[in-house]
Amino acid sequence: MDPVAHSFTGAALAAAGLRRATPLAVAALVIGANLPDVDVFSGAFGTYAPIGFRRGWTHGVLALVLWPFVLTGALLAWDRYVRQKRNTHAAPARAGPLLAVAALAVVTHPALDWLNNYGLRWLMPFDGRWFYGDAVFIIDPWLWLMLGGAAFLTFSQSRLARIRWTVFFALASVLVLANTALVPRLSAVLWVVGITVLVAARRWLRAAPPSTLERAAQVGIALAGVYIGALVTASAAARSEIREAAAARGIEAEAVSLAPAPANPFRGDVVVMTRDEYRTGRFDWLTTPHLVLDEERVARPSGRVFAAAAQAPAAKLYLVWSRFPAIEVETAPGGGTLVRFFDMRYRSMDRIPGPSVRLDGAGALSSD
Repeated sequence: MDPVAHSFTGAALAAAGLRRATPLAVAALVIGANLPDVDVFSGAFGTYAPIGFRRGWTHGVLALVLWPFVLTGALLAWDRYVRQKRNTHAAPARAGPLLAVAALAVVTHPALDWLNNYGLRWLMPFDGRWFYGDAVFIIDPWLWLMLGGAAFLTFSQSRLARIRWTVFFALASVLVLANTALVPRLSAVLWVVGITVLVAARRWLRAAPPSTLERAAQVGIALAGVYIGALVTASAAARSEIREAAAARGIEAEAVSLAPAPANPFRGDVVVMTRDEYRTGRFDWLTTPHLVLDEERVARPSGRVFAAAAQAPAAKLYLVWSRFPAIEVETAPGGGTLVRFFDMRYRSMDRIPGPSVRLDGAGALSSD
Protein backbone atom coordinates (compact mmCIF):
# COMPACT_ATOMS: atom_id res chain seq x y z
CA MET A 1 0.00 0.00 0.00
CA ASP A 2 1.00 3.64 -0.24
CA PRO A 3 2.89 5.41 2.59
CA VAL A 4 -0.24 7.32 3.59
CA ALA A 5 -2.14 4.11 4.35
CA HIS A 6 0.80 2.70 6.30
CA SER A 7 1.22 5.92 8.30
CA PHE A 8 -2.51 6.08 9.05
CA THR A 9 -2.40 2.48 10.25
CA GLY A 10 0.26 3.30 12.82
CA ALA A 11 -1.47 6.53 13.82
CA ALA A 12 -4.85 4.78 14.16
CA LEU A 13 -3.35 2.13 16.44
CA ALA A 14 -1.86 4.92 18.55
CA ALA A 15 -5.19 6.75 18.68
CA ALA A 16 -6.96 3.54 19.72
CA GLY A 17 -5.03 3.53 23.00
CA LEU A 18 -1.56 2.20 22.27
CA ARG A 19 -0.05 5.67 22.57
CA ARG A 20 -0.45 5.23 26.34
CA ALA A 21 1.77 2.13 26.38
CA THR A 22 4.99 4.10 26.77
CA PRO A 23 6.55 7.42 25.80
CA LEU A 24 7.53 7.35 22.09
CA ALA A 25 4.81 4.78 21.35
CA VAL A 26 3.33 7.02 18.64
CA ALA A 27 6.72 7.35 16.94
CA ALA A 28 7.27 3.58 17.15
CA LEU A 29 3.87 2.87 15.60
CA VAL A 30 4.10 5.35 12.72
CA ILE A 31 7.76 4.70 11.88
CA GLY A 32 7.39 0.94 12.30
CA ALA A 33 4.39 0.88 9.99
CA ASN A 34 6.61 2.35 7.24
CA LEU A 35 10.00 0.86 8.11
CA PRO A 36 10.11 -2.06 5.60
CA ASP A 37 9.90 0.49 2.79
CA VAL A 38 13.53 1.50 3.32
CA ASP A 39 14.10 -0.60 0.20
CA VAL A 40 12.99 2.42 -1.85
CA PHE A 41 16.58 3.61 -1.57
CA SER A 42 17.60 0.74 -3.86
CA GLY A 43 16.71 3.13 -6.68
CA ALA A 44 20.18 4.58 -6.25
CA PHE A 45 21.58 1.42 -7.84
CA GLY A 46 19.82 1.74 -11.19
CA THR A 47 16.44 2.12 -12.87
CA TYR A 48 15.33 -1.48 -12.37
CA ALA A 49 17.12 -2.18 -9.09
CA PRO A 50 14.01 -1.22 -7.07
CA ILE A 51 11.87 -3.66 -9.05
CA GLY A 52 14.27 -6.51 -8.42
CA PHE A 53 14.76 -5.66 -4.75
CA ARG A 54 11.44 -4.13 -3.65
CA ARG A 55 9.20 -5.99 -1.22
CA GLY A 56 11.81 -8.68 -0.69
CA TRP A 57 14.51 -8.68 1.96
CA THR A 58 13.10 -5.76 3.94
CA HIS A 59 9.56 -7.23 3.86
CA GLY A 60 10.45 -10.87 4.51
CA VAL A 61 10.17 -12.96 7.64
CA LEU A 62 13.76 -12.37 8.79
CA ALA A 63 13.40 -8.60 8.52
CA LEU A 64 10.10 -8.72 10.41
CA VAL A 65 11.97 -10.27 13.32
CA LEU A 66 14.86 -7.81 13.21
CA TRP A 67 13.12 -4.48 12.47
CA PRO A 68 11.38 -4.12 15.87
CA PHE A 69 14.71 -4.47 17.70
CA VAL A 70 16.41 -1.99 15.35
CA LEU A 71 13.62 0.55 15.77
CA THR A 72 13.38 0.09 19.53
CA GLY A 73 17.12 0.53 19.92
CA ALA A 74 17.10 3.70 17.86
CA LEU A 75 14.17 5.17 19.79
CA LEU A 76 15.69 4.30 23.16
CA ALA A 77 18.91 6.02 22.11
CA TRP A 78 16.94 9.09 21.00
CA ASP A 79 15.05 9.03 24.27
CA ARG A 80 18.21 8.89 26.38
CA TYR A 81 20.52 11.22 24.52
CA VAL A 82 18.08 13.77 23.06
CA ARG A 83 14.57 13.73 24.48
CA GLN A 84 15.41 13.41 28.17
CA LYS A 85 18.23 15.93 27.91
CA ARG A 86 15.81 18.43 26.43
CA ASN A 87 13.28 17.71 29.16
CA THR A 88 14.83 16.28 32.30
CA HIS A 89 11.38 15.76 33.85
CA ALA A 90 10.11 13.59 30.97
CA ALA A 91 9.26 9.99 31.83
CA PRO A 92 11.68 7.61 30.09
CA ALA A 93 10.48 5.27 27.36
CA ARG A 94 10.06 1.65 28.48
CA ALA A 95 11.88 -0.91 26.38
CA GLY A 96 9.39 -3.77 26.66
CA PRO A 97 6.21 -1.90 25.65
CA LEU A 98 8.18 0.01 23.00
CA LEU A 99 9.38 -3.26 21.46
CA ALA A 100 5.84 -4.65 21.53
CA VAL A 101 4.22 -1.72 19.71
CA ALA A 102 7.13 -1.55 17.24
CA ALA A 103 6.66 -5.25 16.42
CA LEU A 104 2.93 -4.76 15.88
CA ALA A 105 3.52 -1.77 13.61
CA VAL A 106 6.16 -3.56 11.52
CA VAL A 107 3.90 -6.58 10.96
CA THR A 108 1.08 -4.38 9.65
CA HIS A 109 3.26 -3.27 6.75
CA PRO A 110 3.63 -6.54 4.79
CA ALA A 111 0.09 -7.49 5.77
CA LEU A 112 -1.22 -4.41 3.94
CA ASP A 113 1.24 -4.78 1.05
CA TRP A 114 0.02 -8.34 0.43
CA LEU A 115 -3.48 -7.05 -0.26
CA ASN A 116 -2.77 -5.65 -3.74
CA ASN A 117 -1.64 -7.32 -6.96
CA TYR A 118 1.90 -5.91 -6.83
CA GLY A 119 2.72 -8.62 -4.31
CA LEU A 120 5.53 -9.22 -1.85
CA ARG A 121 7.97 -11.95 -0.88
CA TRP A 122 6.96 -12.99 2.63
CA LEU A 123 9.60 -15.70 2.99
CA MET A 124 12.72 -13.76 2.02
CA PRO A 125 15.61 -14.43 2.29
CA PHE A 126 14.76 -18.14 2.51
CA ASP A 127 12.35 -18.30 -0.44
CA GLY A 128 11.86 -15.78 -3.24
CA ARG A 129 8.26 -16.67 -4.09
CA TRP A 130 5.79 -13.81 -4.52
CA PHE A 131 2.42 -13.73 -2.78
CA TYR A 132 -0.54 -11.68 -4.00
CA GLY A 133 -3.83 -10.74 -2.33
CA ASP A 134 -5.43 -9.22 -5.47
CA ALA A 135 -7.96 -7.54 -3.18
CA VAL A 136 -7.20 -3.82 -2.67
CA PHE A 137 -5.90 -1.18 -5.06
CA ILE A 138 -2.48 0.13 -4.03
CA ILE A 139 -4.01 3.54 -3.20
CA ASP A 140 -7.35 3.07 -1.46
CA PRO A 141 -9.26 6.20 -0.41
CA TRP A 142 -11.66 4.20 1.78
CA LEU A 143 -8.78 2.98 3.96
CA TRP A 144 -7.62 6.59 4.12
CA LEU A 145 -11.05 7.57 5.44
CA MET A 146 -11.36 4.75 7.98
CA LEU A 147 -7.79 4.61 9.30
CA GLY A 148 -7.03 8.28 8.71
CA GLY A 149 -10.36 9.18 10.25
CA ALA A 150 -9.48 7.20 13.37
CA ALA A 151 -6.27 9.20 13.68
CA PHE A 152 -7.94 12.48 12.74
CA LEU A 153 -10.40 12.35 15.62
CA THR A 154 -7.53 12.16 18.12
CA PHE A 155 -4.62 13.98 16.52
CA SER A 156 -6.32 17.17 15.35
CA GLN A 157 -6.57 19.14 18.55
CA SER A 158 -3.95 21.82 18.00
CA ARG A 159 -4.30 24.59 15.45
CA LEU A 160 -1.22 23.40 13.53
CA ALA A 161 -2.59 19.85 13.43
CA ARG A 162 -5.90 21.07 12.04
CA ILE A 163 -4.05 22.95 9.31
CA ARG A 164 -2.11 19.82 8.39
CA TRP A 165 -5.25 17.71 8.26
CA THR A 166 -7.01 20.34 6.16
CA VAL A 167 -4.14 20.34 3.67
CA PHE A 168 -4.16 16.54 3.49
CA PHE A 169 -7.90 16.22 2.98
CA ALA A 170 -7.81 18.96 0.35
CA LEU A 171 -5.01 17.29 -1.62
CA ALA A 172 -6.60 13.85 -1.26
CA SER A 173 -9.90 15.24 -2.48
CA VAL A 174 -8.21 16.68 -5.56
CA LEU A 175 -6.69 13.26 -6.25
CA VAL A 176 -10.04 11.50 -5.92
CA LEU A 177 -12.27 14.07 -7.61
CA ALA A 178 -9.94 14.98 -10.48
CA ASN A 179 -9.43 11.41 -11.71
CA THR A 180 -12.81 11.16 -13.38
CA ALA A 181 -11.52 8.57 -15.86
CA LEU A 182 -10.60 6.15 -13.05
CA VAL A 183 -12.81 7.05 -10.08
CA PRO A 184 -16.56 6.44 -10.54
CA ARG A 185 -18.88 9.37 -9.88
CA LEU A 186 -20.59 7.55 -7.01
CA SER A 187 -17.21 6.97 -5.36
CA ALA A 188 -16.40 10.68 -5.64
CA VAL A 189 -19.73 11.54 -4.00
CA LEU A 190 -19.14 9.02 -1.20
CA TRP A 191 -15.68 10.47 -0.61
CA VAL A 192 -17.13 13.95 -0.07
CA VAL A 193 -19.79 12.49 2.24
CA GLY A 194 -17.10 10.66 4.20
CA ILE A 195 -15.02 13.82 4.69
CA THR A 196 -18.12 15.69 5.81
CA VAL A 197 -19.00 12.99 8.35
CA LEU A 198 -15.47 13.03 9.78
CA VAL A 199 -15.46 16.80 10.17
CA ALA A 200 -18.89 16.70 11.83
CA ALA A 201 -17.77 13.89 14.15
CA ARG A 202 -14.68 15.87 15.14
CA ARG A 203 -16.79 18.88 16.06
CA TRP A 204 -19.20 16.69 17.99
CA LEU A 205 -16.36 15.00 19.90
CA ARG A 206 -14.25 18.12 20.45
CA ALA A 207 -14.90 18.05 24.21
CA ALA A 208 -15.02 14.26 24.52
CA PRO A 209 -12.72 12.52 27.01
CA PRO A 210 -9.75 10.52 25.71
CA SER A 211 -11.53 7.23 26.37
CA THR A 212 -14.33 8.22 23.98
CA LEU A 213 -11.85 9.20 21.27
CA GLU A 214 -10.07 5.87 21.74
CA ARG A 215 -13.33 3.97 21.26
CA ALA A 216 -14.02 6.00 18.12
CA ALA A 217 -10.56 5.11 16.78
CA GLN A 218 -11.19 1.46 17.61
CA VAL A 219 -14.41 1.62 15.60
CA GLY A 220 -12.48 3.04 12.64
CA ILE A 221 -9.92 0.23 12.82
CA ALA A 222 -12.69 -2.36 13.12
CA LEU A 223 -14.46 -0.94 10.06
CA ALA A 224 -11.20 -1.10 8.11
CA GLY A 225 -10.77 -4.72 9.18
CA VAL A 226 -14.28 -5.63 8.04
CA TYR A 227 -13.74 -3.80 4.75
CA ILE A 228 -10.45 -5.60 4.10
CA GLY A 229 -11.93 -8.95 5.03
CA ALA A 230 -14.84 -8.40 2.66
CA LEU A 231 -12.50 -7.48 -0.22
CA VAL A 232 -10.23 -10.49 0.38
CA THR A 233 -13.26 -12.80 0.42
CA ALA A 234 -14.76 -11.19 -2.69
CA SER A 235 -11.45 -11.40 -4.56
CA ALA A 236 -11.09 -15.11 -3.81
CA ALA A 237 -14.66 -15.72 -4.97
CA ALA A 238 -14.11 -13.66 -8.13
CA ARG A 239 -10.93 -15.52 -9.08
CA SER A 240 -12.71 -18.83 -8.58
CA GLU A 241 -15.55 -17.65 -10.82
CA ILE A 242 -13.05 -16.45 -13.43
CA ARG A 243 -11.44 -19.90 -13.55
CA GLU A 244 -14.83 -21.54 -13.94
CA ALA A 245 -15.96 -19.11 -16.62
CA ALA A 246 -12.70 -19.55 -18.52
CA ALA A 247 -12.98 -23.34 -18.32
CA ALA A 248 -16.52 -23.14 -19.70
CA ARG A 249 -15.03 -21.42 -22.76
CA GLY A 250 -12.35 -24.05 -23.19
CA ILE A 251 -9.60 -21.94 -21.58
CA GLU A 252 -7.47 -23.94 -19.15
CA ALA A 253 -6.10 -21.37 -16.71
CA GLU A 254 -2.78 -22.02 -15.04
CA ALA A 255 -2.97 -18.77 -13.09
CA VAL A 256 -5.47 -15.93 -12.66
CA SER A 257 -5.02 -12.42 -11.30
CA LEU A 258 -7.52 -9.70 -10.45
CA ALA A 259 -6.17 -6.15 -10.29
CA PRO A 260 -8.54 -4.07 -8.12
CA ALA A 261 -9.85 -0.86 -9.65
CA PRO A 262 -9.22 2.55 -8.02
CA ALA A 263 -11.95 3.51 -5.51
CA ASN A 264 -14.24 0.78 -6.87
CA PRO A 265 -14.32 -2.45 -4.84
CA PHE A 266 -16.70 -4.13 -7.28
CA ARG A 267 -14.50 -4.06 -10.38
CA GLY A 268 -11.07 -5.32 -11.43
CA ASP A 269 -8.85 -6.02 -14.44
CA VAL A 270 -8.26 -9.69 -15.17
CA VAL A 271 -5.29 -11.66 -16.50
CA VAL A 272 -5.73 -15.34 -17.30
CA MET A 273 -2.55 -17.28 -18.00
CA THR A 274 -2.69 -20.53 -19.93
CA ARG A 275 0.15 -22.81 -20.96
CA ASP A 276 0.89 -20.76 -24.08
CA GLU A 277 -0.74 -17.34 -23.80
CA TYR A 278 -2.39 -14.61 -21.77
CA ARG A 279 -5.98 -13.41 -21.96
CA THR A 280 -7.10 -10.13 -20.44
CA GLY A 281 -10.51 -8.84 -19.45
CA ARG A 282 -12.60 -7.20 -16.77
CA PHE A 283 -14.60 -8.52 -13.85
CA ASP A 284 -17.48 -6.58 -12.33
CA TRP A 285 -19.82 -7.84 -9.61
CA LEU A 286 -22.48 -5.34 -10.69
CA THR A 287 -22.81 -6.49 -14.32
CA THR A 288 -24.05 -9.65 -16.02
CA PRO A 289 -22.04 -11.57 -16.97
CA HIS A 290 -19.43 -10.70 -14.36
CA LEU A 291 -16.50 -11.58 -16.62
CA VAL A 292 -15.78 -10.06 -20.03
CA LEU A 293 -12.69 -11.36 -21.84
CA ASP A 294 -10.92 -9.44 -24.59
CA GLU A 295 -10.41 -11.09 -27.95
CA GLU A 296 -6.70 -10.27 -27.98
CA ARG A 297 -4.30 -13.05 -27.08
CA VAL A 298 -0.71 -12.41 -26.05
CA ALA A 299 1.81 -15.22 -26.34
CA ARG A 300 3.87 -16.14 -23.31
CA PRO A 301 7.54 -15.40 -24.04
CA SER A 302 9.76 -18.25 -25.13
CA GLY A 303 12.38 -19.10 -27.70
CA ARG A 304 15.88 -17.97 -28.52
CA VAL A 305 15.15 -14.23 -28.74
CA PHE A 306 13.51 -14.14 -25.31
CA ALA A 307 16.24 -16.28 -23.74
CA ALA A 308 18.96 -14.00 -25.09
CA ALA A 309 17.23 -10.75 -24.09
CA ALA A 310 16.46 -12.12 -20.63
CA GLN A 311 20.19 -12.22 -19.89
CA ALA A 312 20.45 -8.44 -19.88
CA PRO A 313 20.96 -7.12 -16.32
CA ALA A 314 17.87 -4.89 -16.44
CA ALA A 315 15.76 -7.75 -17.81
CA LYS A 316 16.93 -10.08 -15.05
CA LEU A 317 15.81 -7.59 -12.42
CA TYR A 318 12.49 -7.02 -14.16
CA LEU A 319 11.80 -10.75 -14.43
CA VAL A 320 12.43 -11.20 -10.70
CA TRP A 321 9.37 -9.02 -10.14
CA SER A 322 7.22 -9.79 -13.17
CA ARG A 323 4.23 -12.03 -12.54
CA PHE A 324 3.05 -12.33 -16.14
CA PRO A 325 6.05 -11.38 -18.30
CA ALA A 326 5.59 -10.71 -22.00
CA ILE A 327 7.64 -9.18 -24.79
CA GLU A 328 7.24 -7.17 -27.96
CA VAL A 329 9.84 -7.73 -30.67
CA GLU A 330 10.66 -5.33 -33.48
CA THR A 331 13.51 -4.50 -35.81
CA ALA A 332 15.92 -2.09 -34.18
CA PRO A 333 17.03 1.06 -36.01
CA GLY A 334 20.31 0.30 -37.70
CA GLY A 335 19.78 -3.46 -37.62
CA GLY A 336 19.34 -6.13 -35.01
CA THR A 337 16.34 -6.73 -32.80
CA LEU A 338 14.72 -4.66 -30.07
CA VAL A 339 12.96 -6.65 -27.32
CA ARG A 340 10.62 -4.72 -25.03
CA PHE A 341 9.56 -6.32 -21.75
CA PHE A 342 6.26 -5.65 -20.01
CA ASP A 343 3.97 -7.29 -17.47
CA MET A 344 0.40 -8.11 -18.37
CA ARG A 345 -0.88 -6.79 -15.03
CA TYR A 346 0.03 -3.21 -15.91
CA ARG A 347 -0.07 -3.24 -19.68
CA SER A 348 -3.27 -1.22 -20.03
CA MET A 349 -2.15 1.43 -17.51
CA ASP A 350 1.47 1.51 -18.71
CA ARG A 351 2.42 2.22 -15.10
CA ILE A 352 5.53 0.08 -14.83
CA PRO A 353 7.23 -0.10 -18.25
CA GLY A 354 9.85 -2.77 -18.65
CA PRO A 355 13.34 -2.52 -20.13
CA SER A 356 14.15 -2.53 -23.81
CA VAL A 357 16.98 -4.87 -24.79
CA ARG A 358 18.81 -4.74 -28.11
CA LEU A 359 20.15 -7.87 -29.79
CA ASP A 360 22.63 -7.81 -32.64
CA GLY A 361 22.18 -9.55 -35.98
CA ALA A 362 23.40 -12.84 -34.51
CA GLY A 363 20.79 -12.72 -31.73
CA ALA A 364 23.28 -11.89 -28.96
CA LEU A 365 23.16 -8.97 -26.55
CA SER A 366 24.29 -5.85 -28.33
CA SER A 367 27.04 -3.72 -26.82
CA ASP A 368 25.47 -0.55 -28.29
